[in-house]
Amino acid sequence: MKTDSLTSKAYHEIRKKILSNQFPAHTRLKEDFWAKKLMVSRIAIRESLTRLLGEGLLTTGEKGGFFVLGLNAGDVHQIRELREILEIGALKLAIRKVTRQQIDQLEKICDEFRTMADRGYFNGACEADIKFHETLIKCADNEKLFAVYVSSHIPIFHQKLGNIQIYLDDYNQSDREHRQIVKGLKEKNLSLAQKYLIRQFSRGETAILDLEPGEKMS
Repeated sequence: MKTDSLTSKAYHEIRKKILSNQFPAHTRLKEDFWAKKLMVSRIAIRESLTRLLGEGLLTTGEKGGFFVLGLNAGDVHQIRELREILEIGALKLAIRKVTRQQIDQLEKICDEFRTMADRGYFNGACEADIKFHETLIKCADNEKLFAVYVSSHIPIFHQKLGNIQIYLDDYNQSDREHRQIVKGLKEKNLSLAQKYLIRQFSRGETAILDLEPGEKMS
C-alpha cells in the first residue's frame, strides 16, 4: 500500500476508537505500539496522530507525546450547542435532498445499532450511532458542512456509551429516536425529525454531566 493509504488507514482506525470511547481520557497513544498493531510505519502513525491533534481529539503532554483529550462540563455543553446547530441545519437541507438510497442506508444502520446492542456489542453499537449521525449529515449533500462536522469531533458525545451497565436503557431510547428521525425524513416532516434529534441531544448532554467526575474523564 502507498504511504498515504497507510496513513489514512491508521487515521480512520484510531479516530474510530477515540470516538467510540475505547480509550479513557488522557490515555497516551504510543507511536511504536500502534505502528506494530496496525502494521504501518511510525511515520504513518505520527502523521495520523498529528491530524487528530489538529482536529482537537488529542492533546500533547508537557514532555511530548499524544494523549486522548478529556472534556469538562463547559466543553460538553458547547459541543451539544454546536451539534444542534449543525445537525438541525443538515436536517433542513436533507428534507429536500434525501434520496431513497440514503433512507435505506439510514434504516440499515438503525438495524445494525439494534443488533449490536441486543448482542451486547456496545462498542459496535456506539460506532453504528456515530455512523448514523455522520450519514445524516451526508444527506444534506453539502461537503463544506460535512467537513465542519467531522473536524469539530462532535461525535465525542458518545462517551456516555462507555458506561454500558448504567445506560442500557439509553440504547433502546436511541433506537426509537433514530427511527423517528428517519421517519421524519421519509415523510418530509421536519418537525418530527427535529423533535427526536433534539431529544437525543438533551439526553446525551444530561447523561454525560450526570456521571461522577472520575467517570466522565476516564
